[in-house]
Amino acid sequence: MPGGSDHRRRVPRTDALLAEPRLAAAERLLGRELVKSVIATAQQRARAGEIEPEQVAEQAVAALPATAASLRPVLNATGVVVHTNLGRAPLSQAALDAVLTAGGATDVEFDLDTGRRGRRGRGALTALARAVPAAGGVHVVNNNAAALLLAALTMAAGKEIVLSRGELVEIGDGFRIPELLQSAGARLREVGTTNRTHLRDYADAIGPDTGFVLKVHPSNFHVAGFTSAVAVSELAEVLRPRNVPLVVDIGSGLLSPHPVLPDEPDAATTLTDGADLVTASGDKLLGGPQAGLLLGDVQLIERLRRNPAARALRVDKLTLAALEATLTGPPPPVHQALTVDVAQLRDRAERLAATLPIAEAVDCVAAVGGGGAPGVRLPSAGLSLPEAYAAALRAGNPPVIGRLEDGRCLLDLRTVAPEDDDRLATAVLACSS
Repeated sequence: MPGGSDHRRRVPRTDALLAEPRLAAAERLLGRELVKSVIATAQQRARAGEIEPEQVAEQAVAALPATAASLRPVLNATGVVVHTNLGRAPLSQAALDAVLTAGGATDVEFDLDTGRRGRRGRGALTALARAVPAAGGVHVVNNNAAALLLAALTMAAGKEIVLSRGELVEIGDGFRIPELLQSAGARLREVGTTNRTHLRDYADAIGPDTGFVLKVHPSNFHVAGFTSAVAVSELAEVLRPRNVPLVVDIGSGLLSPHPVLPDEPDAATTLTDGADLVTASGDKLLGGPQAGLLLGDVQLIERLRRNPAARALRVDKLTLAALEATLTGPPPPVHQALTVDVAQLRDRAERLAATLPIAEAVDCVAAVGGGGAPGVRLPSAGLSLPEAYAAALRAGNPPVIGRLEDGRCLLDLRTVAPEDDDRLATAVLACSS
């Protein structure tokens, strides 16, 4: 390789590279600054002698990202159906198509018949109301924490929220529900103990300063042994004559009973049992986008909607579109992952293992994840690989995320769509070469 200044002078100029057809096309798709940064990196490699100057354009093209965003698609082979670190629920194709449509100008807040302002997100709200007929009213905010915050701001600012000590929940990243409620100006009235709370504990705590009674489903942990909790129906019977609202945070977003998750609370049953307001997440067991769902008494929902803070917590048109498509479209990936027949998973694992000499088809156990049904074990099947494959697969394109178990890298097929089997096999083969 020629050395010194002659070598550096042969490195193509930035303006010449930006005119290269492939890089010019990328500039129109990704933006000038991003493409220039990729070019600069390739030029620097040439100046350092890592590549030939004639290779700069090719290297720049190879380094271009698929989109202008830094997020990368991955294959979830962890066996955790709702994986928080991987974005929770993957959207259905119907929801993805709806998001694409919503990316342009839409009638999100416009009535095409009258030519006047319309109810924002009416399609998504109508679909949510149809999905839970027991709800007199519905509203959507940007996540479940926002739903609880809006309830506290509207119903208990300067007042007390009564809740069990066994439901003072902390979820991921140190987020604590009690601190959220206190940030709204509410005072917490803790009742019972960490393992046992009785109906009389709630009844004795209710007074003129009570804003509402809150029940929080401990969806990310399970307490067993000498325990006691009060059912929603029992609590509602005591609160109704006293005109004290009952708010229930069911957490994981199940709208109706699910045969695979018989012990997971759902919105329809909770409302029928007497809750005045139910809050839930949209991106967990519902299988939709991140959203906070509020369902309950129509007058109470209207109070929440009219709170000035509701404007700060509202969702955008992309979320509304994805939520509506999730509710009205075909079953989303989360539903499919929960209900797939384990025999089908074993067949897939055996077919894949037959084409991958390094892999062994094995039975395994998957999990619901996302703070839902922590005690539920989902029989599954997958591929067992040497432990070193875990890091190699994460570095691939696309990255494959498995889990380490008993000194092996396990790829659980319950969270891999059947149409992605070929991509999974290709990724494993790439690590074997």
